[in-house]
Amino acid sequence: MAEYTERKRWLFLGLPFTFTKYIIKDDMLTIDSGLFKKVENDCYMYKVQDVELVTSLAERLVGIGTVICYTGDTTHPKLILSHIKHAKEIKNFILEASEQARMRRRTLNTLNINADLDDMEDAE
Repeated sequence: MAEYTERKRWLFLGLPFTFTKYIIKDDMLTIDSGLFKKVENDCYMYKVQDVELVTSLAERLVGIGTVICYTGDTTHPKLILSHIKHAKEIKNFILEASEQARMRRRTLNTLNINADLDDMEDAE
C-alpha cells in the first residue's frame, strides 16, 4: 500500500511553512489544514474522476506543482493540492489509484447532464 504525505509550500523557494498537509493513500485523499481551527477533508479515491497538473514558471523553478482533482464529492468537487513537491508523481499515483478503486468497487463514472426528473414526470 503506497502513501504520500506532502505539505503545501510557499512559492518563495518552495519552503513548507504552511499548516496544510496532504495525505494520499490507495483508497483516500485527505487534506488537513489550519492551525487554530483544524479542518480535515476526505475524499474516497473512487470519487476522483479526473486529475490535472498545473505548474507555473515560478513553481517549475523551485521544483513544485499544483495537482487539481475533479471529484464526485459533494463537499469539494474540485480538490486542489497546491504547491507540492513530486507533483507529477502524485498526479500519476492518484490517477492509477482512483481507477483501481473504481474497479474494486465496480463503480461506473457517469456525468450529470442536469436532467430534471420533474420534466420527465410531466411528460408521462
